[in-house]
Amino acid sequence: MTDLATRNAYGVLTDPATLTIQRLLPGPIERIWAYLTESDLRRQWLAAGEMELKLGAPVEFVWRNDELTNPPGQRPPGFGEEHKMESRITELDPPHKLAITWGSTGGVSFELERKGSEVLLTLIHRRVPDRSILLNVSAGWHAHLDILAARVAGEVPEPFWDHWGRLKSEYDQRIPS
Repeated sequence: MTDLATRNAYGVLTDPATLTIQRLLPGPIERIWAYLTESDLRRQWLAAGEMELKLGAPVEFVWRNDELTNPPGQRPPGFGEEHKMESRITELDPPHKLAITWGSTGGVSFELERKGSEVLLTLIHRRVPDRSILLNVSAGWHAHLDILAARVAGEVPEPFWDHWGRLKSEYDQRIPS
């Protein structure tokens, strides 16, 4: 992918059940690592949850997507105010790689690479069990990473739920049935 394409690029299927999505973010790499691993920073773009940086350590993620943006946008039916998930750290190489278990899927990895004064974040979500879940996680990761990009650039992100809804429709067109 070109550097320009990674600023707000769509995720791609690098395998029928694997989503890969990239973002080019303002550095330094240690700051982006902190947004991945520190609960107070991570809750601003994804989910809260203390994380002991130790291989095998448990992590409880707590999503409150209505609190990510102001206004939050219209929450779709079937989504609550809060969602929790138990995970575990499966790979750890600070500040370059963090991999964690992710619900019923094969897990998620975050890889950080210095690109001059910027940082290339590559997120890989493996073994997503079906297209319905793939549409949700594709739109979700895209929207969450857009919020991260806005936060680290000092910009105001667009309303989370409205953005997620638009992205889900777009991924429905992009991802083969």
